[in-house]
Amino acid sequence: MFTEILVSLLIGGLIYFLVMRNRNQVLKTKDGWWGAGAPPDGEEDVSVRPFKISTSDEELEDLHRRLDQTRPVASLEDSQFHYGFNSQCLQKVVSYWRNDFDWRKQVDKLNQYPHFKTNIEGIDVHYMHIKPQRVPQGSAVIPLIMVHGWPGSFYEFFGIIPLLTEPSDPGDCVFEVVCPSIPGYGFSEAPHKKGFDTVCAARIFIKLMKRLGFQHFYAQGGDWGWQITTNMAQLEPKMVTGLYLNFASVTMGGLIVTLSIMFGRHFPKPFGFTDLDIQRLYPLMDKLVVESIKESGFMHIQATKPDTAGRGLNDSPVGLAAYILEKFSTATNFDFRNLEDGGLTRKFSLDDLLTNIMIYWTSGCIVSSMRFYKENVGLAPPHTKIPVVVPTGFACFPNEVMPMPKLWVQQKYHNLVSYTLMARGGHFAAMEEPQLLAEDIHKFVRTVEKKTKTQ
Repeated sequence: MFTEILVSLLIGGLIYFLVMRNRNQVLKTKDGWWGAGAPPDGEEDVSVRPFKISTSDEELEDLHRRLDQTRPVASLEDSQFHYGFNSQCLQKVVSYWRNDFDWRKQVDKLNQYPHFKTNIEGIDVHYMHIKPQRVPQGSAVIPLIMVHGWPGSFYEFFGIIPLLTEPSDPGDCVFEVVCPSIPGYGFSEAPHKKGFDTVCAARIFIKLMKRLGFQHFYAQGGDWGWQITTNMAQLEPKMVTGLYLNFASVTMGGLIVTLSIMFGRHFPKPFGFTDLDIQRLYPLMDKLVVESIKESGFMHIQATKPDTAGRGLNDSPVGLAAYILEKFSTATNFDFRNLEDGGLTRKFSLDDLLTNIMIYWTSGCIVSSMRFYKENVGLAPPHTKIPVVVPTGFACFPNEVMPMPKLWVQQKYHNLVSYTLMARGGHFAAMEEPQLLAEDIHKFVRTVEKKTKTQ
């Protein structure tokens, strides 16, 4: 008992010291130019242009020809998904893609929401902008920007958008949702110059929201969307009313995090560790080291020589599908590696998975999307040492690829309003569990809005 009290006092003192030391730090950035060549003379084009996704017979014929010419490779016996995407399963996916998947129908589905493009810092930025059709009397419409990651796209949010813009509960908030494509992803133009990192993406998305007339808004993100929206909150804490995340990585609190790792298994209470935290963290070598090595090979490739592997993926739709869909298997649940089909259709439909693949294939963005790792993975940039002071909500999904106990989240996000242990779900939360995620977003925003009104 005495030991736990002593540990708690030490942790409290360390947290206070680190919070006070960093409380006045701010993130600064300068405008960039990511278009080809030098910036033109004259004023910036700030027009917003409607955009519609389309396809053609030629595009589909080229895809089918490439699918027909794939060269299957037999998987090892009893290998499931431990060596990557199982070849027998892949052939079934390819057969469905070639013979049953209706891309024209999915294009119509994609176009059910309004799409736009606007030029910011020299590149065309694509986004969806969905306004609520019905606003209950007395309700305020709340702007929300939602940012995807890799290997996802704006399509990840299709299931959650109606739950935010057309809520069924009278007590829920009503959102006006903006879903952009990260530059270099989907239908957003790729940067033509080196150095485009998450801070640059954050700056562009802040400019986008300003261009759309928003002076205050909420931001939500997972995967790269976590870092981009975090940077947005660091750059413009007065604009970002609240930040909601379903993924994060440890970037601050080194000493406290280290102590929690060393002693948390035996003294969980002083560190606030839950049973899930203990299960996800220990034994340390297996959970934090071995698992990380098993699943991070793609990151090393993309953070060093993305153009080499990317060129092959850009030429082969089957290779592209195997590379991306393997992540939708493993990152949803590590246990899916033990299944012959990777558990793909336990959480997603093939139509949804292939629609995401087709966004990469038809836009030819796989190389530029992979380059984002090259620009962001490396020595810690300044923003990793700066805390976030805006109200923050965090959804802890039990099968997320990286465990994030509440104590760890608090090291970076000093105004943690909510931390929710979700009932189920993994890395692609908005696509896998839209109902759970939407409910928690509503709960978080209601809490922040109530606090704001009483201040």
